[in-house]
Amino acid sequence: MLRTHKLGEADRIVTMLSRQHGKIRAVAKGVRRTASRFGSRLEPFMVADVQLYEGRSLDVITQAETLGAYGALIAEDYASYTAANAMVEAADRLTDAEASLQQYLLLVGALRSLSRREHGAGLTLDSYLLRALSLAGWAPSFQDCSRCGTPGPHTHIVVQLGGVVCDDCAPQGAPRVDADTIALLGALLTGDWEAAEAATETTRGRANGVVAAYTQWHLERGLRSLQHVAHDSDDQKASG
Repeated sequence: MLRTHKLGEADRIVTMLSRQHGKIRAVAKGVRRTASRFGSRLEPFMVADVQLYEGRSLDVITQAETLGAYGALIAEDYASYTAANAMVEAADRLTDAEASLQQYLLLVGALRSLSRREHGAGLTLDSYLLRALSLAGWAPSFQDCSRCGTPGPHTHIVVQLGGVVCDDCAPQGAPRVDADTIALLGALLTGDWEAAEAATETTRGRANGVVAAYTQWHLERGLRSLQHVAHDSDDQKASG
């Protein structure tokens, strides 16, 4: 479940990402009433087996059975909740009505990981965004030059050019990024969690800035949810 909107007095429009049919918008009738049979199963971050009745403009949800009850567990932790909101917003922006099994599996896996607190919420979000953008055709390079292919390592990162670039390809004034940050970005992209979790808070913050800029560049309008994201170090300070 990606998001919901109120409709009338008791209904909701639910936007879902499915395994086989891409993104679906459907009406859940009566779910805002306290006696609703499946209202809680259709909240954001939940994974459900849904049956639909095909309507003229919007389908109607007739049944929903929970497959992954991640919503309440994610909502208990502010960092996880804000990260999950950014994830589902990205999935909403990156998918359409065509089937995208890889995007579906990536999102479900990321939400499950958040609900289980397997890794820091900020690291999980940044890894998800890099992978989701890669599946959408915007895979960054954090080793070889993204413009000419010259083998790395390189120290310039230009998000408009797709990642790291060599000295010859770097535009004038292009920022240099330290090796630890570039290594963390590569680990997040490939899912090397041991290396990612060994990174310092400073390195995580720098990598997060690159991921946010890369995401904003390719999604043009950026993700509104990113401005509310609580990063791992912030969450630790708040709870300490």
